[in-house]
Amino acid sequence: MTIHLENEASRKLDFVYEEIINKVILECLDYENCPYEVEISIILTDDDEIKSINNQFRGIDSPTDVLSFPSIEYNIPGNFSDFEEDLSLFNPETGELMLGDIVISVDRAISQANEYGHSLIREIGFLIAHSMFHLMGYDHINDQDRLVMEVKQEEVLKNLKILR
Repeated sequence: MTIHLENEASRKLDFVYEEIINKVILECLDYENCPYEVEISIILTDDDEIKSINNQFRGIDSPTDVLSFPSIEYNIPGNFSDFEEDLSLFNPETGELMLGDIVISVDRAISQANEYGHSLIREIGFLIAHSMFHLMGYDHINDQDRLVMEVKQEEVLKNLKILR
């Protein structure tokens, strides 16, 4: 597994965030029975930068907590069985499945951890889990899909004992 992690945030995290991010990613992949080694890019940034990215890619001129940019379109969320034949989905140098990119606002994560009354570790873990399920084809456009994602996110965090 390759995780390209860049921390461009002006506010510093007071825990070993790389470890939490790796654990959550691995647990999400195991939870969905991903049969491949994967490649993911993650940027930790601030509200100003994520606002700019949100405006550029979604036409929304405001900051958000996390943005997910999947590299793959799934016929069925979490179903990796269709990918083996499509070599364009894999990094030719490593053979890893290129899942996509995650951008997290550390400013927003700190604010939401305070607002929800849980740790920053829990909030970062949640945002990574949430985004990982997006990278694996899940969405929350309607209530049924939202509930599916919520259950998956909570089970992953519970498995890792990253609790509220």
